[in-house]
Amino acid sequence: MYPNDYQREGANNSPTIKRWLPVREYLLGNAAIARGLIEAGVGLVAGYPGTPSSEIIETLVGFKSERPPHVEWSVNEKVALEVAAGACWTGRRAAATMKHVGLNVAADPFMTLAYLGVGSGLVVICADDPYCHSSQNEQDSRRYAQFAGIPCLDPENPQEAKEMTVFAFELSEKFNIPVMLRPTTRVSHAREDVEVGQAAKSATKGRFVKDPARRVALPIHARPLHHELLAKQAAIEEELEKAPWNSIELKGDTGIIASGIAGLYAKEAVTELGEDLSLLCIGTYPLPGKMIRHMLEHVRRVMIIEELEPVVEEQVRMIAREVNPGVEILGKDAAISREGELDYLRVREAIANMIGKPACQEPSDLPMGVLPPRPPSLCPGCSHRATYYAMRKVFGKKAIYPSDIGCYTMAVGMGTVDTCLCMGASITLASGIAFGGEEEGICCSLGDSTFLHGGMTGLLNAAYNKARITVTILDNSTTAMTGHQPHPGTGMTATGEETTRVSIEALARALGAGMVETVDPYRLDETMESFKRARDYPGLSVIIARQPCVIRARRGGARPKTFQVGEECIGCKLCLDYDCPAIEFENDKAKINALCSGCGVCAAICSSSAIKEVAR
Repeated sequence: MYPNDYQREGANNSPTIKRWLPVREYLLGNAAIARGLIEAGVGLVAGYPGTPSSEIIETLVGFKSERPPHVEWSVNEKVALEVAAGACWTGRRAAATMKHVGLNVAADPFMTLAYLGVGSGLVVICADDPYCHSSQNEQDSRRYAQFAGIPCLDPENPQEAKEMTVFAFELSEKFNIPVMLRPTTRVSHAREDVEVGQAAKSATKGRFVKDPARRVALPIHARPLHHELLAKQAAIEEELEKAPWNSIELKGDTGIIASGIAGLYAKEAVTELGEDLSLLCIGTYPLPGKMIRHMLEHVRRVMIIEELEPVVEEQVRMIAREVNPGVEILGKDAAISREGELDYLRVREAIANMIGKPACQEPSDLPMGVLPPRPPSLCPGCSHRATYYAMRKVFGKKAIYPSDIGCYTMAVGMGTVDTCLCMGASITLASGIAFGGEEEGICCSLGDSTFLHGGMTGLLNAAYNKARITVTILDNSTTAMTGHQPHPGTGMTATGEETTRVSIEALARALGAGMVETVDPYRLDETMESFKRARDYPGLSVIIARQPCVIRARRGGARPKTFQVGEECIGCKLCLDYDCPAIEFENDKAKINALCSGCGVCAAICSSSAIKEVAR
């Protein structure tokens, strides 16, 4: 994809021209990170799909001849990090990709790997999601890096993200420690021209060298390794102080300290406001202590601008007590919110307020309130909608419906999503609700990828402890919410190779479910009959509702059936209860619009048989 590292300058690549220009590519932030992995000579990359990180592995797969020897979608983030750790211990550079909530899943190996160290470089790429664009919380992964005692690199744009990726491996190997790269949504999904270099060759063969004192986390080994980890911190801070992603410019006695993408916003705001403000931009953790001291010694007032947690602010306040106790520090308590996502306008407004300049108004072509709210909704024809419809009809409105993380969570308006905590928690929450004394029926739901990620242990626990619940596995044969990545139930690897296709039915039975049935959600009557048997079963029951994702089916060339509403429609609005975007109501009659994917469930619901398939 990138045949040459540099191109000659001048017409016709004249051989007399000796100056060379870097090759630039217009890249998504995640694609820039993927390019950085290639340039670093990574030998293995493992991850679990999660927005905003998913495109990193997808881009690597697209590199084909340049991609690492092994790229995989792992069954969850803990597995991904452990696979990457094993590879780095054989002498291959390795990386694990995930989103911020995925780091919770990987926290167990993450914390101990800081003690045990690496062989070749190990980079944990953890994409944070301020404002919860596609997540259940806004946690700040810098806290995890701080907690574990490992370096964290916080890019402000795609170019930095690529450069930091390469540097992260060098830093990891220099200090024998994992390194975190923490892009946020706006960096992962921004695009810009990125200078790219030549792909480096990864190690072709690896060899594990036995070293129990460093690789076996027994207490007798962990204690000296912890001491070693703490002793590294000062040297790591000194190394990062020189990193090009930390910059300071001292001017007036009012200063700004900004981290990550907030540094980009702050630079633009300071330039636009035209004031002599001192500015320190931070891209690395541990923080550049000397730079912070220089700033605090120079100013009488300083504003800390960072997304989410006051990680920088806390350190600045501690340093200020030593070097300038009288400095005024504006942070989360006065200027910058601890929640949500920052943007240029918010940062400019905060700086303008600090220096007494008028804040700018956000331009808008439309008055507020013109655009109607658009709540998230399942796709037209999505089989999950049919499954939930049948589930609700059988179990009733009073039943309890714990659900999970996936596109099916958008069915909350159908009354079948009562809880959503974290990956795989629907089954364990359902068990707890049952053991808590709930007497109504309990029917939980989760997707096929989610079941393989974090649901299997919950099902095993429910069987072992005799939970009387129904578990519905919504099997659309992909990881739909994050971009249709494969998983062990699809029979396909991340690189498109055929592999073993795991049977969810066999897994459910092996884990102890007493009743396991598979249904086609589009066959509504049969699905409802299966749910009735599950509802009445005296133990743990599992319904697998299997129908391929409608988006993937269309991309695969499937031709949808066509339906229309006939004159028989009596305007009962029963079809509207199905909540499909393809069904409208006009002049007291139902109408099927162009969004219809041809699932035909509405025809099964219609009490007057007014909805019929149109012959081709």
